Amino acid sequence: MGKITGFMEYQRLNEAAEAPEARKKHYREFVVHLTEEEAKVQGARCMDCGIPFCMSGCPVNNIIPDFNDLVFRADWQRAIETLHSTNNFPEFTGRVCPAPCEEACTLRINSDPVGIKSIEHAIIDRAWEEGWVLPQPPKAKTGKRVAVVGSGPAGLAAAQQLARAGHSVVLFEKNDRIGGLLRYGIPDFKMEKGLIDRREKQMQAEGVEFRTNHVIGKAPVGAGNSGATVLDPATIADEFDAVVLAGGAEAPRDLPVPGRDLDGVFFAMDFLPLQNRRVAGDSEVRDLWATGKHVVIIGGGDTGSDCVGTSNRHGAASVSQFELLPMPPDVDKNPVWPYWPQRLRTSSSHEEGAERDWAVATKRLEGEGGKVKKLIAARVEWKDGRMQEVPGSEFEMPADLVLLAMGFVSPVQSMLDSFKVDKDARGNASAPTDGPGCYATSVPKVFAAGDIRRGQSLVVWAIREGRQCARAVDEFLMGTSDLPR
Repeated sequence: MGKITGFMEYQRLNEAAEAPEARKKHYREFVVHLTEEEAKVQGARCMDCGIPFCMSGCPVNNIIPDFNDLVFRADWQRAIETLHSTNNFPEFTGRVCPAPCEEACTLRINSDPVGIKSIEHAIIDRAWEEGWVLPQPPKAKTGKRVAVVGSGPAGLAAAQQLARAGHSVVLFEKNDRIGGLLRYGIPDFKMEKGLIDRREKQMQAEGVEFRTNHVIGKAPVGAGNSGATVLDPATIADEFDAVVLAGGAEAPRDLPVPGRDLDGVFFAMDFLPLQNRRVAGDSEVRDLWATGKHVVIIGGGDTGSDCVGTSNRHGAASVSQFELLPMPPDVDKNPVWPYWPQRLRTSSSHEEGAERDWAVATKRLEGEGGKVKKLIAARVEWKDGRMQEVPGSEFEMPADLVLLAMGFVSPVQSMLDSFKVDKDARGNASAPTDGPGCYATSVPKVFAAGDIRRGQSLVVWAIREGRQCARAVDEFLMGTSDLPR
């Protein structure tokens, strides 16, 4: 490494952000990437540890020590080449990834880890600013046609890799714009959608054909695709040499309690995409707002956090967020390496204002005139993995809008059923990830990658699966592949 003692000389520097009260007034990104000098200093903290656990902690196996060193040496063009060699879309992960690489960092054992995510963010933003991100069309076409179903990060990664290998790729998306949950799930204040649009242009120049408003089989048609074209899976299979299923885990976990059917109780994904559409300038968006309401969010993960940030921007009267599990231990008392820690995580949305509580179970919802007005809950304790209600702990609170953000249980089953692929015990597409036929489903020439195969997961895992699936498809079509796995 360029600065062998840098980890002892320099402190971790987090990215600057706009003050909470100011950023709540808009939906733009508010985190500023590191300057060139700041990134150089942070790159110097990479400690030449010998065994870079950060690379194994990263699902796409980013070559982290190398690009840290290149940034330290101000060789930014080689840094983006190194980063792009493993990650098609570092501008996505540099913004929304929880950075498992940093938890795996050797320096994290007894100090603040290297700011890997912030360095990645700086590299890719600099690359776009300098015009270094260019289309990479294939030198020759193979004559093979591949259909990719779903344009989230898994589908985008698979489509781009296959196009660069010379195949003719058609990417089908049920919504009116590409991106999946990147587009209609992640709020604009975390990731502005122009980032997706410019990748779409790059991929079109590489030969990818995008067909939006196309629904395969009997998948449900949502708010943005009421006029979608419905395609028969058998027709898709006949027209293409291979098919990649890359849809999301879109079936949300429900809350079976009395009062669930009251007006004002919604899944988070009924609520969040509406604001994405408003920001995009869509008209006739459903009139669902948190403005002036007592908002209760059930679920303590990222989706719940996104509901917090959006509700605050709407001007909610109050925002509360519950988690069924106990409050994680303090960071400094929580052992990390070599395991992913169950630690208390405070998002930027939480900094903007929310009452958070843990070990709380919702018992029922009560309303007036068919509309929810009150939530009744109780505290719980966990013993030997079993949940028990704490006697006498029941309490109630006002609730005009209840958002269910408890994760997703599976992909949309009708999609898998329409292709007649075998499913695992969790309802995901069954497809192995190693050995011969990896990422292949039980149906000939039909492959699966991303959440539809592994279940609800991270953007970075979706990119990894899309890349690996692309290699498997290329091998299936050509007998061998030069694509990286």
